[in-house]
Amino acid sequence: MKHFLKSHFLFLAVLSLIAVIAVWAVLYSTPQGLGLSDDSIAYIAGARSILSGQGYREAWLASNQPVTHFPPAFSSILALIGLSGLDPLRGTRFVNSLLFGGNAFLLGILGWRMTKSQSAGVVLALLFAVNASFLNAHAVAMSEPLYIFFSLASFLVFFQYFNTKQNSWLVLTGIFVAFAYLTRYAGLALIATFLVALILLQDTWKQKLTSAGIFIFSALPFLLGWSIRNKLVADNATNRTLIWHPLTIENINTAIFNFSEFFIPVETWRRALIKIPNFFVTLLSLIALVLLVWLLYKGLKKFLDPAAERPEILSFTSGLYIFGYLASIVSSMLLFDASTKFKLRILAPVYVSLIILLVFLGYWLWQRRAMIWRSIVIISTFIILALSFNDIAGLAAKLHKGGQGYASFQWYDSQAMDFLDTLPEGTRIYTNQPGPVYLYTDRPSYVLPDLVDPVTDLPREGYVEGVDALQEDVLSGDAALALFKFGSEEEDVQSIYIQLADGLYLAHNTHGDKIYTAFP
Repeated sequence: MKHFLKSHFLFLAVLSLIAVIAVWAVLYSTPQGLGLSDDSIAYIAGARSILSGQGYREAWLASNQPVTHFPPAFSSILALIGLSGLDPLRGTRFVNSLLFGGNAFLLGILGWRMTKSQSAGVVLALLFAVNASFLNAHAVAMSEPLYIFFSLASFLVFFQYFNTKQNSWLVLTGIFVAFAYLTRYAGLALIATFLVALILLQDTWKQKLTSAGIFIFSALPFLLGWSIRNKLVADNATNRTLIWHPLTIENINTAIFNFSEFFIPVETWRRALIKIPNFFVTLLSLIALVLLVWLLYKGLKKFLDPAAERPEILSFTSGLYIFGYLASIVSSMLLFDASTKFKLRILAPVYVSLIILLVFLGYWLWQRRAMIWRSIVIISTFIILALSFNDIAGLAAKLHKGGQGYASFQWYDSQAMDFLDTLPEGTRIYTNQPGPVYLYTDRPSYVLPDLVDPVTDLPREGYVEGVDALQEDVLSGDAALALFKFGSEEEDVQSIYIQLADGLYLAHNTHGDKIYTAFP
């Protein structure tokens, strides 16, 4: 018993050390704060709106409408931290650094429970903590780290349910899945994953249906509550419209590029391999095929023969989740939101499941007990960790040099922002960058008229009328038009900027940032 406690204490101590180092890695990489994008500012402004008592609203826009496009969990966490007096802009760095450590710790526990090997748990935690893609995902003020946290928690309590058969663990699974959904709508993939797992892996149809019902009804109140709120305040459930828009070649290439960075941590190797025609397409297809065959074999074997051995829960559900999550994302791109791209933050949950399965594969090979397999596992582990550490060290040094996205010096030292600050209070600002304008001037702004809706990929109505109204408002002296990166956009976007600025007075022009006002 004493040896058991000592072993567990040492294991938890090692995981805690890895978690602390992971927290430090984010803090070191972001001395000027986390990287910022439009979505980042939406979360931060939403948190500030909650703190001000106005509810979850689009505070970065002059319209200040209730937020429905972004679920509320991340902004709510930032608002909770903000009660201490820490502004949500700074709170994001505190939250995401803790989440990087917390996610590494949870993965260590998951690896141990999956394999019954503490060494495997430590390896899994290390693979996560020294991976450049995961550090990059946590070094930006986005909701993915929180989503990964709730996802991992749901996997662990789902495993505990099958270990104990106590329904309280299944209820807790539903609650964590609901929290994941309230962080990102992609949490619907977790619901599908666990439902399929329950149907495939339970022994009798009574158990299948009962457990599925308990799980669904545990998550449903949270999902319905958020949807009802949105319907009441904004007359839509999630601000999505069902319209078909096919995947673009550019988006597919983005996915291949990001997967290549994840699989090959050495840039010179990656560039050489990506030049080989269809190398990464073939690699990804092969991984997907092998994983699908394994899932079908394990799942259908148990489903068709309830007396058969149940597959290991955590690895099986992680594999299911990869297909469920990708199906959810692709469906959203095809049917609901054409603006969603296969960026790192979108693919990060898939990467987590892949390293879980990699450790499970390594443990399975280790169990073969042949010296050749154990040697391969040990050597591969050290090579992957060494290459990953070198990669993440380079990334951390790069990030440490300056802020990313809207947190960079190009924005906080912007003369155009300083000029906007000098405009009379109450001046309406129309701009192609409402996020940073809100961030650096503390003024909400108006979006520009546009020919195409980026979400539906369909033409907008009233474009000409919108241009006329904007120019009339600016010429009245009560508004200004701020166009950032003028001249560096694509030709169709640039033509819109030229139309908007036609007939207006150029009051400020620095580094391609132009601000138009009424004539003096």
